[in-house]
Amino acid sequence: MKKEEFSSIRRRLGKTQRELAEFLGVSIKAVHSYEQGWRKIPGHVERQLLYLLLKKETGEEEIQPCWIVKHCPPERREGCPAWEFKSGDLCWFINGTICEGFPRKNWDEKMQTCRSCKMLTTRITCGW
Repeated sequence: MKKEEFSSIRRRLGKTQRELAEFLGVSIKAVHSYEQGWRKIPGHVERQLLYLLLKKETGEEEIQPCWIVKHCPPERREGCPAWEFKSGDLCWFINGTICEGFPRKNWDEKMQTCRSCKMLTTRITCGW
């Protein structure tokens, strides 16, 4: 996540830097550093920030699970954590999902895939 995305999401959430720091469980200095680009935004912070934005902007609408939207074959979905935990609406949030045929090695790699996937991009627009 880029510093501009981080700042934009904080503003969309309607939070000050101090308030966001409390939500994320980090120091206000960390939030300052993320917004200035002095520190890389860790995956767990990015994940929580996107989750908060998703909950604020999409409400409780019914979302089809990813395995239906992405037309995953049974053998793929049955090995996927999103299927196992019945969280097809939060596939982008869960590490180890089998998107496009294989799990990604780390959060950064996973988010490269998720940033172009409609399971995330149709629900929140982050200017990616």
